[in-house]
Amino acid sequence: MAKGTGTDRLIAVELDDSIGRGPPDIEHERAVAIFDLIDENRFAPIGDTEGPYRLNLAIAERRLVFDVRQEDGTPVMTHILSLTPFRKIVKDYFVICESYYEAIKMGSPSRIEAIDMGRRGVHDEGSRLLQERLAGKIEVDFDTARRLFTLVCVLHWRG
Repeated sequence: MAKGTGTDRLIAVELDDSIGRGPPDIEHERAVAIFDLIDENRFAPIGDTEGPYRLNLAIAERRLVFDVRQEDGTPVMTHILSLTPFRKIVKDYFVICESYYEAIKMGSPSRIEAIDMGRRGVHDEGSRLLQERLAGKIEVDFDTARRLFTLVCVLHWRG
């Protein structure tokens, strides 16, 4: 099930000041990633049934901090996720995205399609890794993991 029920979903995602702000194009991409995540998700902290949830993301010592709260702001959990396992996948994803955007400008449809398939494959790999890294703490379905991975990528993007 991609769409969460009344309790097992995110209703808000905020970025802490520790993440920093970027140029307008990066801020736009972050806003789109957050909108997509909130629009359709399944997010359930293990052992808590008092959702829906608010998620505040922060960066501390190269780790992504998930501060999960109930709708009224009551703390549910904090989960700290090392970003080190994601470095190579995020780097690969950016490289293939650059190739994709270049191919759109001058490539043949078959080249664009081949690069896009590769891009989706790397994105899926990052999504599965994120889902695995959250296992036992926060249950997310694959589509939500994809949206979260997109947000993780956008947080790394420097333009």
